[in-house]
Amino acid sequence: LEHVGVDVRFGRGGRTIEVEATARARWSTGVEMEALVAAATALLTLYDMAKAIDRGMTIESVRLLEKSGGRSGTYVRAGR
Repeated sequence: LEHVGVDVRFGRGGRTIEVEATARARWSTGVEMEALVAAATALLTLYDMAKAIDRGMTIESVRLLEKSGGRSGTYVRAGR
């Protein structure tokens, strides 16, 4: 891996949190699993920090938005 980054921001209306993770590798392999794990870990960490306020929070819509490299080539989620 050359880079793993995690961006956290409030969603529209300030009642949601959006996490976007990116990963890059030196080789021509896809590293989407590493990015998905980074995003899920960030969300679980945020849940742990805020559970005293609301244990009813939900984590949802963890999904791949875009990737390039690897055997399957490029993927971009429609309607992103």
